[in-house]
Amino acid sequence: MLIQLCLKMCLLLLSVLFLTACATTPTGRTQLAFMPDAEVNNMGLQAFENLKHEKPISRNVQDNQFVHCVASAIAREVGGEWEVVVFEDPALNAFALPGGKIGVYAGLVNLVDNQDQLATVIGHEVGHVLARHSNERLSQQLGAQAGITLVQAIAAPQTAMGQTAVSLLGIGAEYGIILPFSRLHESEADTIGLDLMAKAGFNPAESVALWLKMEQASQGPRPVEFLSTHPSHTTRIKDLQARIPKAQQLQQQAKAAGKNPHCVKG
Repeated sequence: MLIQLCLKMCLLLLSVLFLTACATTPTGRTQLAFMPDAEVNNMGLQAFENLKHEKPISRNVQDNQFVHCVASAIAREVGGEWEVVVFEDPALNAFALPGGKIGVYAGLVNLVDNQDQLATVIGHEVGHVLARHSNERLSQQLGAQAGITLVQAIAAPQTAMGQTAVSLLGIGAEYGIILPFSRLHESEADTIGLDLMAKAGFNPAESVALWLKMEQASQGPRPVEFLSTHPSHTTRIKDLQARIPKAQQLQQQAKAAGKNPHCVKG
């Protein structure tokens, strides 16, 4: 009798967990994400603070103005407060973290030709945050109790537990562990990011040019860090091209509403 009661209680708890954990992403996909968003946001905040202490921050006025201009236009479409930092690092990389944090590396700023290409990357990274991909990965791979432990461990990113935590947030390459987002997450972030940049008034057609540039850069002796942690698949450009017409309609609506960003690369 006691065993049956325990089993019933366990099933009830699992049912409650499943129902409360189910959520819908901006693309309409159902996901399992049961980590408290406040805790995941705290992880993002801590990880960002760690990076700001470990990496030099760019003092280049033109780079900062350019990045902040693009990121601010994207952030206005999302809402909330977002902190944007340009890191003095030659890597072709960028990231967005739960808790409203955006990091862009100087190497990526040097690579892009214009505001629209930079908006492609920032929109993509913010797309991961909007879709709660970090929460989903924590929930799927670790479970609630382990996830709470990682919230505490992220304060010590050099530990094995801390490295796992920052990896799941999407910046694992910083600490030597690469846990790339899945193909599903990448495709979803591409879709969300493309629409997001278009709603901000940027040209979504430049997304194809950006990914082609990234692919070309990856042919060199050193792999592109952004592509190593965010795998580029052969279907990515085809998928983007198929969605661009709809995104261009969003851009036209944005421009009609007076959204016409003019962010100039120095």
